[in-house]
Amino acid sequence: MAEFIMKRLVRHAGLENEFEIASAAISDEEEGNPVYPLAKRKLAEHGIGCPGKTARQITPDDYSHYDMIVAMDEGNIRGLARFFGNDPEGKFSRLLDHVPPTDVKHHGRDIADPWYTRKFDVAYDDISTGCQALFEELVKH
Repeated sequence: MAEFIMKRLVRHAGLENEFEIASAAISDEEEGNPVYPLAKRKLAEHGIGCPGKTARQITPDDYSHYDMIVAMDEGNIRGLARFFGNDPEGKFSRLLDHVPPTDVKHHGRDIADPWYTRKFDVAYDDISTGCQALFEELVKH
């Protein structure tokens, strides 16, 4: 969901040529699968499409290719560190780390995976809030 929420923010700002946004998983268990139907439905409720998207696993080249690698939770950060052999350039962050500390509901916490919690509304709210904060942070620099 984060990939498509962020792409919409960038597109609405007319900055799609300034950003490359992609999502990937640490594991390969979903590789090639389309967006999970309940996630796709939640995005559609907000007017966001994700046509043709299939899951892919991160690759060793992703670390050098991307300026930032943003995860949903601390478990993802640990998985990324194992996969890439740590984070020498400080590219890893959790999405809600970008939310200002004044937003006590969101700042600095993990986003629970809605596949497990079944709370797609909560996940959408958290992801949307995080993407908005990250976008604002990036356009200020």
